[in-house]
Amino acid sequence: MNVDAAVAAVAAIAGLCTGVFAMLAFRWSERDQAKPTRTSLHTDAVLPPGVDTVLSVLRSSAVVLDEADAVVKASSAAYALGLVRGGKLAVEPMLQMARDTRRDGEIRQVELDLPRRGTGRGEALAVSARVAPLGSRLVLLLVEDLTEARRIEAVRRDFVANVSHELKTPAGALSLLSEAVMDASDDPEAVTRFAGRMQNEATRLTNLVQELIDLSRVQNDDPLEDAEPVRVDELVAEAIDRCRQQAGAKQITMAAGGTAELHVWGNRGQLAAALGNLVENAVNYSPARTRVGIAGRRVSAPGGDLIEIAVTDQGIGISEKDRDRVFERFYRVDPARSRATGGTGLGLAIVKHVAASHGGEVTVWSAEGQGSTFTLRLPEAGAVRDRERPADLSAEGLDDEDRPYETFNDPLPAHPAPEVLP
Repeated sequence: MNVDAAVAAVAAIAGLCTGVFAMLAFRWSERDQAKPTRTSLHTDAVLPPGVDTVLSVLRSSAVVLDEADAVVKASSAAYALGLVRGGKLAVEPMLQMARDTRRDGEIRQVELDLPRRGTGRGEALAVSARVAPLGSRLVLLLVEDLTEARRIEAVRRDFVANVSHELKTPAGALSLLSEAVMDASDDPEAVTRFAGRMQNEATRLTNLVQELIDLSRVQNDDPLEDAEPVRVDELVAEAIDRCRQQAGAKQITMAAGGTAELHVWGNRGQLAAALGNLVENAVNYSPARTRVGIAGRRVSAPGGDLIEIAVTDQGIGISEKDRDRVFERFYRVDPARSRATGGTGLGLAIVKHVAASHGGEVTVWSAEGQGSTFTLRLPEAGAVRDRERPADLSAEGLDDEDRPYETFNDPLPAHPAPEVLP
């Protein structure tokens, strides 16, 4: 009987202990759930109402710091620029600005050059940082990326400087030559010689002004407002006719192939000017008694078929260091040779802008002493292609994209193509 009573007492004590432990565990759980997390502390309890929404729509990179310099809120752009790393503001000058603003409440702004993340070339990232107090304990940092704006401004300054130089050169030459003509008024041969040089300088000045007008037009106009289907073989024929005289003087043969039944969509005048510049460059930079080839083909692309027009020469070629810069305005691989050929340094820049405004691109392959190939890629006028594509193309078992460009050693195609200057 005493044994049963003892067992019952032990069981009661064990049950009581279990109940006490369960109650304590429940209380601890409730306390942990009620404790504010780092996320809720930083976004819900600390940020003033509406600030989170405002920061999410700002174009600037935004960072909010608390009194311990910890990042409370940061936009995705701030992470992309490398401003925030590991929950901390990683730019020391900005961090110091935030501390000064927290101390005295004054708004501060500064422009900084930061190392660009992910590149080993030491390129600087230009930013403008503005710090302002946000409430009693927080500081707001807004950062604007000025890199592209500075690049555009540098390009504009270089363009103005280059235009001034290029216009002064022929204008100064005309002034000097006119004085020489006046001094040699009694020498008919000298007058004739100086007058010829004046005519060359006047032509050069006229070409420069015209190309400046053309460049301004292709940069500001929308070519698709007057867009139409344009036959590639007509553009090629026009480009060849434009260079007929220069090619004939150097005994350069020009041949075209693969351009029949190809159409592009765009402004005919701009497209003709772009292709004409490529062909003219090929002729001007090719030795005498060589060949310039123009080939076209259709290639498949994810957004729709493209038309490729390649202009190949057997000229002096372009070095690797110059290849990436040939499309810059006024850039010349060989300034002396360019001036001798009447080049202004704007032809390839016009080609680049025409291609970009038509949704295409222009690329270059070149090797010194072997020649160059400039390839113009433009969207195809699809509706015209579907209406006029030859019915027997598939019967031949060849797609257009499988047809290689005609090379200098290949025979010319059987379909009519411009073949000039024997």
